[in-house]
Amino acid sequence: MLKQWLPTLRKSSEETLRPVSIANLMEDFWRNPFGNVSMFEVFPKNLFAGMEAYPVVNVSESEKEITVDAELPGLEVKDVDVSLQNGALLITGEKKFEGEEKKDNYHRIERSYGKFTRAVPLPAKVNDKGIKARFEKGVLHVTLPKAEPSAPAQKIKIES
Repeated sequence: MLKQWLPTLRKSSEETLRPVSIANLMEDFWRNPFGNVSMFEVFPKNLFAGMEAYPVVNVSESEKEITVDAELPGLEVKDVDVSLQNGALLITGEKKFEGEEKKDNYHRIERSYGKFTRAVPLPAKVNDKGIKARFEKGVLHVTLPKAEPSAPAQKIKIES
């Protein structure tokens, strides 16, 4: 029921420049953890600007499954590993700086390179046997079937 109101709440939060819920605060923190922390003022002001979790992901949920789509432009299947750990989907890999030529004189490099790890907390328990992942046009699609709900709690008779 709350799921249908989340886009409206998020829009309201963005329009007023104030968080509507703790979920918005947490999402903003994970997108930019060093946003306004004063201890980083000893570094150049733009050093941590634009730091976001990599890779960026979309997580959706239906009655039967959870879907995670991660953008990984410029990577191939061999560069990425996916695993399930402690209720989170773990995406790791490395983006290598290829094609470096000594004659090129770079003035600015904004594209990120190097090793990365992204843990995506899953909103429900999943059945680890039916997980499917495919890589298509720089996007990793992972489908995780939800685990069967456990049996309802049984009332236990107390003897006197």
